[in-house]
Parts: sequence; structure tokens; C-alpha cells
Amino acid sequence: MNVLLIEDEELAAEVLANAIQKATPDVRILAVLASVAESAEYLNEPTQSQPDLIFCDIQLEDGLSFEIFSNVRVSAPVIFCTAYDEYALEAFKSNGIDYLLKPTSEEAVATALRKYYAFQRMFTVGRESHDGVYKRLLDDMLRRPVSLLVNYRDKIIPLSIKEIALFYIEQEETYLLTFDRKTFAIGRPLEELERQVGDEFFRVNRQQLVNRGAVKHASQSISRKLAVDLTVPFGDTVKVSKEKTGQFLRWLSGH
Repeated sequence: MNVLLIEDEELAAEVLANAIQKATPDVRILAVLASVAESAEYLNEPTQSQPDLIFCDIQLEDGLSFEIFSNVRVSAPVIFCTAYDEYALEAFKSNGIDYLLKPTSEEAVATALRKYYAFQRMFTVGRESHDGVYKRLLDDMLRRPVSLLVNYRDKIIPLSIKEIALFYIEQEETYLLTFDRKTFAIGRPLEELERQVGDEFFRVNRQQLVNRGAVKHASQSISRKLAVDLTVPFGDTVKVSKEKTGQFLRWLSGH
């Protein structure tokens, strides 16, 4: 697979390239481009090898990368990477199939690549039209926000979903715990949150919704349920209900 990186931060580009190559060893990085002008020139040049997939930062040294896709006809899907979440809707209008918040993790990149391969299979078997796929992806994105609003004292704070280790119910109230060990009341039913946060979270039982990145390991307990050890301190034992054990293990392995 040929991949083009559009990223103006050298270190970020190196980290991203390493994560892509780890997830897909047979990938070929065609080029690393740092600006709107350079990228447009590359994609407009018929003698250049064209990408199957583009990883693209949004804020480049000479403007927003959306300008590239406004001025150049690009058929390759795009995975956008940015430190800001306000561009999510525009990203999905510019060939976007995923939207990663920086700093990007290896797991987030691997998940985005799985989405690309699933997207590719849809076209191969001809089940959906091009417009139908993009509409479904856009609808999916709109249902799954990249951040949640939480109340802290007299402030309303946007909190990236990727910062959240788990959601849990305690005394009939819903809370979230972040990876940096902060707790916030969220004031929304766990069922609603489960529908919105996406496949990186799993409803292990009625009380807890866990981020894949928060799972250190799982082990068999005396009750024959799986006990989950988290990467963040949490007072209660997290247990997977018996009927969800197989589904949880498949989810944990990325299937």
C-alpha cells in the first residue's frame, strides 16, 4: 500500500510513519510533504506515484490542508491528524475517513488503518456506492463526537474522548475517569455514552464502560468472570459479565 504523509512537524511525521509501518509492515511511504503548496504540486504531477491513502495534518505552515482537496482532484481517502477537534466536520467533507487527535497513539493509527481496509472492502465487493459510503461515514462521525463537555466548578470543559479511561455508575450517577486520574460527573446515561464513544470502549457490565487503552490485562476470577486490571487506579474491581466474556476478548484483541 502506498501512503502519503502531509505533516509540517518533523517529529510528528516520524512518529506517525513508525506507527503506520508497525501496523502495516508492507506499507510504502511515498513522501512526507510539509505545506499546502508542496502537496498540491505533488498530487497534480502525473509522473508521481499516487497514494492509496493519505495521512494529513490540518494546520500546515502555509494554511489549512483542506485547500489541497479544494484545488486538486484526489481519489485516495484521507485520515486527518490534528491537535484541534473543531475541524472534524470539514475533514469528513474532504475525503476524510477518520480524524485522529494529536498526539496520535499507535493504537489509534492501527484502528484508523483497520477502518481504511474495511472501507476498501466495501468498494471491492460493490455493496455501496462512493456517495453512500461517505454519507455513512459522515453520519457515523456526527453521532460520535471527538470530545465531551464536562462541568468543573463554574467552568464547562471540552474533554477529548481519548483522554477518558472509563465511564462508571456510582450511587445512580454517571462519572468518568481520565487517564491522568481526574474524575468528572458526566450527567448522561451510560447507554447513551456507549452509543456515542465508538468501538474503542466496551460495556463490560451494567456499571462500567471501559476504554481499550485502559486495560492492562484480564484474568479469571473465582466467580468465573473475567477481572480486568486497569492502567489507572480505580477503587472497584472491574469484572466482565459471563455472557460478555467472548465478545470482550474479541474486542480486546482488536477483532
